[in-house]
Amino acid sequence: MRRVAPALVALTAAAVALAGCGSSGSTGSSAGASASAGTGSFPVTVKGSGGSVTVDARPSHIVSLSPTTTEMLYSIGAGSQVKAVDDQSNHPAKAPRTKLSGFKPNVEAIAGYDPDLVVLSYSSGDVVKSLQKLKIPVYVAAAATTIDDSYREITDLGTLTGHTDGAASTVRKMKAGIAKAEQGLPKPGTKLSYYYELDPQLHTATSKTFVGSLLAPLGLTNIADKADKGNTGYPQLSKEYLIEADPDLVFLADTKCCAASAATVGKRPGWNTLTAVKDKHVYGLDDDIASRWGPRVVQLVQAAANAVQAVPAK
Repeated sequence: MRRVAPALVALTAAAVALAGCGSSGSTGSSAGASASAGTGSFPVTVKGSGGSVTVDARPSHIVSLSPTTTEMLYSIGAGSQVKAVDDQSNHPAKAPRTKLSGFKPNVEAIAGYDPDLVVLSYSSGDVVKSLQKLKIPVYVAAAATTIDDSYREITDLGTLTGHTDGAASTVRKMKAGIAKAEQGLPKPGTKLSYYYELDPQLHTATSKTFVGSLLAPLGLTNIADKADKGNTGYPQLSKEYLIEADPDLVFLADTKCCAASAATVGKRPGWNTLTAVKDKHVYGLDDDIASRWGPRVVQLVQAAANAVQAVPAK
């Protein structure tokens, strides 16, 4: 899948706004659900970013309008219940991809799949209210700002779909994978600095974003923090600022959309002076994994940990 970087940045900013008003409020609790039942019992109620949602019976026609929630649903074992996913949901490959848009959800098109549960991360306009008027339960899983938000959303989806055991297993595996990646990292005399690229126009993510919260425990300092004058979490750096900051590590989250690589960035004007470029510590990431907050974040943390380990102790 090829994505246009500016669209990614716009979506990220919108997702942050949604996360700020709701993601941390997801409780993962249920009403009428058996805590010990592996498949759960119904009806169940959970509180997501869009408010409380109740599902009366185990859903069999789920529509997922977010690549992240699609990955979550399949990870917990609810894949067979998913009947349609949005046009950006490319993992797993077997997910029933359609022309549905998660950016601009079309209520009529969604209802055409006769869903008994709709899951989305970005809700524009009155989409949620419109679907609710049609008696369709809607769960909003806003962009995570911390890994705990991810765990809560996975737990919620397990409750809503009847896969409480599968959700618990996914969360355990994620925690174990992240702990393993963080284990045994070298402790340099000073923290290593890094630049996290979202697109060639130097849009980036600060340490207060979801990605930043994942990388901070690895002993990394984000050079973008001081540049975020608008306090958005996603500033655009100038070339001069980046060169002066001189990061020890560079992570490229635009390898698919923009063909960024260690070779291409090394040819950018002035970049040959960067420590990360000179010492060959520029690392390409999978755009999809780098922009989602589902089970595969473990791979992102591991990739960053490997990069840290590759830098000689100062």
